[in-house]
Amino acid sequence: MPSTLSTPDRKTLAPQREVGRQRVSELMEAAADVIQERGYEAATMAEIAARANARIGSLYRFFPNKEAIADALMDQYTGVLTEEYATLREQASHAAPEELADLLIDQLARRYSQTRAMSALLDSRTKWTKMRLRLRAEALAGIGAALKACAPGLKDREARDVASIVLNNVKTMLDMAKKHAPTSAGAPDELRLMNRLYLAARLGPRCTKQRS
Repeated sequence: MPSTLSTPDRKTLAPQREVGRQRVSELMEAAADVIQERGYEAATMAEIAARANARIGSLYRFFPNKEAIADALMDQYTGVLTEEYATLREQASHAAPEELADLLIDQLARRYSQTRAMSALLDSRTKWTKMRLRLRAEALAGIGAALKACAPGLKDREARDVASIVLNNVKTMLDMAKKHAPTSAGAPDELRLMNRLYLAARLGPRCTKQRS
């Protein structure tokens, strides 16, 4: 029987002791590595357990199937990114548009790289469509809030439009860093400059702080 179908009606076990929480953390790290490398469909429970140097029974003890691991990873990633959006909003209230442009590129690119299996999960299959839309909506809302903190006069619709451009720029920066998109040695710097000029033009007249 395929591992992904094992005990489908059992819920994920939340460990109460520190040793259990550490074991779950190790299993999720291993799952993220395997899913990132092989894709969600190709990853198996046996391979995840082996990567974590754990017995397969230990994996099933905490996660009844592969979908449960994927759900746990997505919840973790959502929490990480939500915290980052809150930090960006606070920093944006004291930043000039050019400074905010760099913050958005640097911090979001760093956080997205830490949620390394997220792209593989979202690209996996139809069942993740709702999750993909939810994460994109949260990303646009988080970036938009940072933009409005920098430029309070920005309208909601404008903030969403600008946030869409910023989010695409962050993804492009990550793709270039991972060699997933055609690039050259100087292209990341050019993208960074483009992002600065774009936000300066769109936010500058309404920003509470201008670069000296």
